[in-house]
Amino acid sequence: MTVIVLTTCSAGLRGLLTRWLLEISPGVFVGGPSARVREVLWGEVQAYAGNGRALLVYSTNSEQGFTFETFDHKWEPVDHEGMMLIQRPRAKSADAAQVKKGWSKASKRRRFGR
Repeated sequence: MTVIVLTTCSAGLRGLLTRWLLEISPGVFVGGPSARVREVLWGEVQAYAGNGRALLVYSTNSEQGFTFETFDHKWEPVDHEGMMLIQRPRAKSADAAQVKKGWSKASKRRRFGR
């Protein structure tokens, strides 16, 4: 089983993938091509994605039963003791500075009955 998810990619790339895979939702392609065809399709996706992003998930003989690859995603796959996990990007210091610490206004009102 192979799944390819495209985000903000051209219609031409989507048309290319529909030759081999079934588009079950906009930008989500599912099918069962051979490993060789899957590798060629993934190369085409990387070549023609442009500013878009892509995610490839396919069946393998592993603990999880599948593995995945990403193209131009902020979240990256990481091998952790034989398990493929997805790593979120770390928050930048500017984002961390915007988070206020302490009690929320709603909890203060509830606590003091205002």
